[in-house]
Amino acid sequence: MNMPSLESRDGLAIADGRIAEFRRAFSGDVILPGDAGYDAARRIWNASIDRYPGMIARCAADADVAHAVRFARADDLVVAVRGGGHNVGGRALCDRGLVIDLSAMRGVRVDPDRRTARVQGGATLADVDRETHRFGLAVPLGVVSRTGVGGLTLGGGVGWLVRKYGLTCDNVLSFELVTADGRTLTASAEENPDLFWALRGGGGNFGVVTSFLYRAHPVSTVLGGLIVHARDQAGPVLRHYRHVMQSAPDELTAYAGFITTPDGVPAMAVIACHCGEEAEAERAMRPLREFGHPLLDAIQRMPFPTMQQLLDDAFPDGTYNYWKSTFIRDLSDEVIDLLVEHASRARSPLSAVVIELYGGAADRVGDADTAFAQRRAGYDVGIMAQWTEPPETDEHTAWARGLSQALEPHSSGGYLLNFLGEEGEDTVRRAFGGNYPRLAELKRRYDPTNFFRLNQNIQPAA
Repeated sequence: MNMPSLESRDGLAIADGRIAEFRRAFSGDVILPGDAGYDAARRIWNASIDRYPGMIARCAADADVAHAVRFARADDLVVAVRGGGHNVGGRALCDRGLVIDLSAMRGVRVDPDRRTARVQGGATLADVDRETHRFGLAVPLGVVSRTGVGGLTLGGGVGWLVRKYGLTCDNVLSFELVTADGRTLTASAEENPDLFWALRGGGGNFGVVTSFLYRAHPVSTVLGGLIVHARDQAGPVLRHYRHVMQSAPDELTAYAGFITTPDGVPAMAVIACHCGEEAEAERAMRPLREFGHPLLDAIQRMPFPTMQQLLDDAFPDGTYNYWKSTFIRDLSDEVIDLLVEHASRARSPLSAVVIELYGGAADRVGDADTAFAQRRAGYDVGIMAQWTEPPETDEHTAWARGLSQALEPHSSGGYLLNFLGEEGEDTVRRAFGGNYPRLAELKRRYDPTNFFRLNQNIQPAA
């Protein structure tokens, strides 16, 4: 294989002298093809993504990010931005361009008196949980501890505390970011409020966020875990889940999933978390626990960071992944039957289908109050094909696409931004819903040349 070089958009190689000049003002690590750490640095969690950047700029500070943006602008480079987590869609990498890598910027600083956490853009959920838990606090983040806070937050962010405390983006007090012209800005309700609006659900379209200031909440111990049923009970379990969640308290978040147990048995699980008082939690969880004859009831009191780690083993490193997602208007009996039928066709024990209902605090924010537009879109169905052998790729991606297509007649027309992979412009527009025109106008103001384009891209307004 010929080693890739750093090239401009028109294919011209960047001179070694320019790269040396960049290095002199960069305090982080510059990794080039042929360097000892290059292959490791270009790998991400999803093994389906195999790209060869011309340079990886692993930033150590905000100034490094600004320097990398200005360098890329001057030489007209393709740019990808990498945070600290999974990146299933592969947009954290590019071929022959520049990767601005924040994965070394993982600092978390908690102010227990103000109940806030300042988090750098390369941090993971585990980094945040480790620091906030020391003070009996938690930030509403995702459901897998190795997820990166950056992509999660910019796409909206849904996790175990969503019904009580809202989306992750609802809990951001301010962003520090580097824009497409290399400026460092603060975006908050008081400072650059239009940008603050856009960053709460608008994806990576408006700059490189170097840090987030989050609101933290008094959550330390929760009642949570998995209730696992035999797969042939999937239909009744989903109907019962639908019934329970219609009147569930905000403190209870529960998702349902078609999974395979560690010993290879197809199963149906409900994964639940209650963040309220112990007695209330036991009462709220009882309808889920007393239904049917579960193979396993692992509901128990646990530290919140443990809850965040329960699903980590379901997403091991080095696997091949292809995800689809859509919101459905209603978890009707017809949809349940369709899900049961298609989930049974999965041929990898690592593949899963997850049904998520948000509601609660997330629903009490208007669709136009932030860029995230899918608060009342119904149930989100996440279709996660995951496998270990490259020759099986066509089989597993076809399964995911098939289920996604079968759900189209029942779709509410919305999509969860963080699940979008290969989808085109029309799907991205639908993910942003009625907020797209305003986002496109802000894109024109902050990034008129579409410098940040390797994302769920918003085209600048004409």
